[in-house]
Amino acid sequence: MSKHERSIMSSFDYNKKSVRIGYFFMLLALLVLALTMLYPFGTTIFSSFKTKQEIFTFPPSFLPQHFEWSNYAEGFQYVNLVRGFTNTLILFAGNAIIPLIVVGLAAFSLSQMKLPIRKGLILFFMSTLMIPSATYLIPNFLNLKSLGLLDSYWAFWLPAGASAFNIMLLKSFFDGIHKELFEAARMDGASELRCFFQLAIPLSIPVFSTLLIFAFTHTWNDWYWPSLVLTTQEKYPIASMVYRNIIESSIIPMNVKFSVLTVIMIPPLIFFLIFQKNIMHGLNLSGIKG
Repeated sequence: MSKHERSIMSSFDYNKKSVRIGYFFMLLALLVLALTMLYPFGTTIFSSFKTKQEIFTFPPSFLPQHFEWSNYAEGFQYVNLVRGFTNTLILFAGNAIIPLIVVGLAAFSLSQMKLPIRKGLILFFMSTLMIPSATYLIPNFLNLKSLGLLDSYWAFWLPAGASAFNIMLLKSFFDGIHKELFEAARMDGASELRCFFQLAIPLSIPVFSTLLIFAFTHTWNDWYWPSLVLTTQEKYPIASMVYRNIIESSIIPMNVKFSVLTVIMIPPLIFFLIFQKNIMHGLNLSGIKG
């Protein structure tokens, strides 16, 4: 920021007593909000090092008296984390490649091609955004059952390829690309597919990376839909595997459960810290152009 640019709050405004008081309460509110969001993470991590007796002591203690590292070794005996991580990555690869190509082609067609019922299709996709996701849960299950796709990863990839939100988000981004680029490419003999793969995708890396981040977080955290459509537990992603084998178990001690939850909590945190700028940029795109 240069010397001549003015920030949100200038030094003249900050010298006012009323502004300082408001600024103090704003920082206090942000601090309280941060603590309420970090407290569950801290409770999970520190409880994973407690003994069984410390978990149920009253009044409860936030920090453990002694760090019990054996909780992690015991937790690995109840769940195959390597298989769970592998299955999750397979699901994410399908959710990243197959649906995004389908969604990208649909959004590109609505944005850059002259379709006879283009406005009607856009209105249709926008109207589906108002339907709660819980209402089409059973129809999706029945459709996949009739197609014989239950207990397969296609039960995840096909519904993900029909995301109206992703279509509208990509379409709004494609609308911002100058149409002269595509017209010049068409005059040089480029097909619509070549315009999409060689022009639209390279110019839309920010929004595509944002959709990949959303796909990763959804795949990692989703446990209900995999538990519903998968009957073979060896195919479970990490969230469903931990829920079935750890959370629902009544014989596993709570401190061991916290150790497993801590392990599966680390990859999303690392992923968020690495791609934090992309996530915030994607939220800005969805807020401005959506």
